[in-house]
Amino acid sequence: MKRILYIPFDHLHRDFGVLKGSCPEHDVVVLIESKRMCTGRNWHPERLFYLISSARHFAEELRADGYQVEYIKAETTIDGLKSALKKHGNLPIECAEPSSFRQYKALLEFGVTFIPNDFFLTPRSLFAEWATSQKSYLMENFYRKQRVRLNILMNGSKPEGGEWNFDKDNRLPPPKNYQWPKYLEHPRDPIDNEVAQELGYQPKNYWTTTRDGALKQLDYFLKHHFENFGPYEDAVTSENWALHHSLLSPYLNNGLLHASEVIRAAMKRYSKGDIPISSAEAFVRQIIGWREYVNGMYWFLGDSYRENNKLESQIPLPDLYRDPSKTKMNCLKSTVIDINERSWVHHIPRLMILSNFALISGINPQQFLDWMREVFVDATDWVMVPNVIGMGLHADGGIMMTKPYAAGGAYISRMTNYCKGCYFDPKKRTGEKACPFTTLYWDFLDRNREKFSRNHRIAQQVRGLNRLDDLEGVRLRADEILKQLEKGAL
Repeated sequence: MKRILYIPFDHLHRDFGVLKGSCPEHDVVVLIESKRMCTGRNWHPERLFYLISSARHFAEELRADGYQVEYIKAETTIDGLKSALKKHGNLPIECAEPSSFRQYKALLEFGVTFIPNDFFLTPRSLFAEWATSQKSYLMENFYRKQRVRLNILMNGSKPEGGEWNFDKDNRLPPPKNYQWPKYLEHPRDPIDNEVAQELGYQPKNYWTTTRDGALKQLDYFLKHHFENFGPYEDAVTSENWALHHSLLSPYLNNGLLHASEVIRAAMKRYSKGDIPISSAEAFVRQIIGWREYVNGMYWFLGDSYRENNKLESQIPLPDLYRDPSKTKMNCLKSTVIDINERSWVHHIPRLMILSNFALISGINPQQFLDWMREVFVDATDWVMVPNVIGMGLHADGGIMMTKPYAAGGAYISRMTNYCKGCYFDPKKRTGEKACPFTTLYWDFLDRNREKFSRNHRIAQQVRGLNRLDDLEGVRLRADEILKQLEKGAL
């Protein structure tokens, strides 16, 4: 029977989703570039370019494979589907389960039939079965089940290398006099140029918009960066924007690559014997552990989870998150410059600089979530809601993470080179030159003393407040910082 197959912009894979088992002779493939998607938020232009150009390339590849493809520009997705029905008759519309609650609801109400979403290794029902059996949702417990279920880095029933997790070996600060390998640059083609012209934006060459380019990026990572990925995965340095990170998240998140083929390629490379187990395990954990866990938690916790604000954080998002000239903090300034340049920084700047600062200063989690969704090339709803509300800002009160990821200037100084030459001193809690991270860390513990004193994972840090002989000075300095923040700058 002839069908309309609707392909969201994050389902761009020929072998998965609704295209699996499709028939070019009978099925009409529909992709919709909605005005709401393009203009509904203050999207980073690099992100917008990447998503649109990737979808247009995918449409052309399907046409080359013999499919009848309708690439429709419309006000909304539903308007685009109505246009497709008007042209092709009252055909049934099928789609793989969408990746956000909002799109799921809109398509369901329009009468679209869903097939299971197989863009992840863990079906939503299987994750829910695991989560409902847990007293707490520890990612490590889920990850170990994944290793066994998928038989990855296993020797029989035991983990390869004798340990489930080599995280303790992967916390080195940025090395000195280190030669970082170059990263691929991706040339632009006529489709890229057409999209760029429409957007009035000149894209960089950091992100490819084709499956062929994504496969080249995967191969390049495995050849040149995989070996040393682990030790420096938590380091941050102004000397290199990507370190040994794979840069595969945009391609995994819009479907140009599938987690199964990434893991298969990584294990094939590991089998050659020259990749340390600490690097192999760290990469596997990101793909089959954290990525799958975050997606599972997004669907398990429900649509209302995003509205959590258990710490009652109300400071509006300061201008310094968009304009680096608004801050004298080297770490925040450099991170925002990187985001403005290429719509990406790796997980530690996201968690321990951007989110950490929002957490300890009391920035509204929903405003921070909106910003994170807008500026990152790999951002999707399922990624950002659990990462921001649960992990980054502890706005859920501990449903996902048993403790808040709060840290002072000492962490920034240890794991980055940003403190050198900074206006602020990470060792100082009080005074004009006191690092805002250091001051606000202690003030954050003080403000939430009652909440956290019963949390065994952070109670020791809370008790540390009793040893501060300058706590009143910390409170006064914190008040000054927060007043400056409300004006947008620091």
